[in-house]
Amino acid sequence: MPDALESLDLDALPAEVRAVVLAARQDASNLTSQFAELEESNAALATQNAELEAINARLEHFVKELHQLVYGKRSEKLSPDERQLAFEDLEVATVEAEAQSETIEMTKPRKKRKPVQRNLGNLPDHLERIEQVIEPASITCPCGCGEMVRIGEDRTERLDIVPAQARVIVTIRPKYACPNKDAGVAQAPAPVHLIEGGLPTEGTLAQVAVSKYADHCPLFRQAQIYARSGLDLHRSTLAGWMGRISFHLAPVVDHLFKDLKS
Repeated sequence: MPDALESLDLDALPAEVRAVVLAARQDASNLTSQFAELEESNAALATQNAELEAINARLEHFVKELHQLVYGKRSEKLSPDERQLAFEDLEVATVEAEAQSETIEMTKPRKKRKPVQRNLGNLPDHLERIEQVIEPASITCPCGCGEMVRIGEDRTERLDIVPAQARVIVTIRPKYACPNKDAGVAQAPAPVHLIEGGLPTEGTLAQVAVSKYADHCPLFRQAQIYARSGLDLHRSTLAGWMGRISFHLAPVVDHLFKDLKS
C-alpha cells in the first residue's frame, strides 16, 4: 500500500483527492516509524527478559543449595559457623542480583520495595572525625552584591576503616545565600560514592572484601571483630556491601577472564 501511494502522480489528481493521498502518505510514514520503534522496543525487552531470567536462575540455585544445607541429610552435621557461611553467601548473591536488576529499565510498574535498613547516624562518638569541607566553585552572588553569606551546611558521616584503625569521614557542604535575598543558594555538589547514601567508604568496602575473600574471614566473624570496637555492623549489612562490590567488579572479572583465556 505505501508503495502504491508513492507511485501516484499527484499533479494528475484533483485537489481534494491530492489532499487525501498526501494524508494517507503521512499516515503510512507514521505507521512505518511506529513499527520500527516497536521492533526496537521488543528487542530491548527480550534482552531484559533474558537478564532477569539469568538472575532468577542464579537465586533459585542458591535457594536450592541453602534448602539442602538446612534440611538435607547433612544439615545435622553442619556447625553454626558453616550455617552462617551458607546464609551470608546467599545474602551477598541476593544483593548483587538486586543491584543488577536495578540497572534494567522495566516497562511495567514494579512492586514497592521494602525500604533499605541502613545504619545511619549511629557511629560511635569515640571514633576520630576527619572533616572534609567542600566549598562551591564560586560564592560570588549572581546579583553583583559581593560574596554570599554562609547560612548552613549539610553534614554526612561515612564509616572509613584503615588497618587497625577505624575512623569517621565527615563531609561538610556549606550553603551560601545572597544577604539581600535577591538570588538563590550556592552549594558544592555532593561527591559520588560507590554506595550512594550508604555508610561505608570505599576503603571500608575494600577492607571487608579482602578480609572475606583473601583472608578467609567470613562476614559474621568480621561483625564480631568490629563489635569489639563498638561498631554494630550486622552480618547482613556486610553481605549487602559485598553484593554491591560483586556487581561493580563483575566487568573487571570478565575482562581478566577473557585475558586469561587468550
